[in-house]
Amino acid sequence: MSENVVLQVEGLCFAYPECGVLNQWSVALPAGLALVRGDESSGKTTLLRLLAGELTALAGRITLQGVRLSDAPKAFAQMVFWVDPRAGDLDKLTASGWLDSLPAHYPLWDAAALATHIEGFTLHEHLDKPFYALSTGSKRKVLMAGALASGAPLTLIDEPVGGLDKPSATYLGRALAQVAGQPGRVVVVAHYEALPGVPWGTVVELNS
Repeated sequence: MSENVVLQVEGLCFAYPECGVLNQWSVALPAGLALVRGDESSGKTTLLRLLAGELTALAGRITLQGVRLSDAPKAFAQMVFWVDPRAGDLDKLTASGWLDSLPAHYPLWDAAALATHIEGFTLHEHLDKPFYALSTGSKRKVLMAGALASGAPLTLIDEPVGGLDKPSATYLGRALAQVAGQPGRVVVVAHYEALPGVPWGTVVELNS
């Protein structure tokens, strides 16, 4: 793996019983922002779950900063931020309770960045609410504030603008641009189109 590659994926294969998704899929991502673009059912979320180690590939290798997922799953997991925005795992937690739990998991956690994102996403009034009481947009904003502040070498964000109002979508673009230059970190965003003004370093197309 060359020095500037943070995430190396080689020959990834995955299929559901009813359909194939990835066949010998490979990519090498340097530090910066990577967009995984594709239509509905093209496998964007499945790919993120594979990269997070939440799903197990049928074949292939995933290596993050020299750590191979199959060889050291715990060490690998400690370098990844991933929360499925559609899952209900966090429903009973308050937004602030969840955010307060994150620094213990992420050595590169940036408290100042979190404060900036809370302000930018106008989250103050929602912090004491449980996740189940949040709107789709507010829930995604909380998750993205945590993701961007985590400093995780591999940060995975799925369909970021779902339910977002225009000011929050505009702030998201600025926030992504700010993390684009962080060394040793790749932020992978899955979306059906490129977000305006975001300096994508890599764009990967998935075909359904």
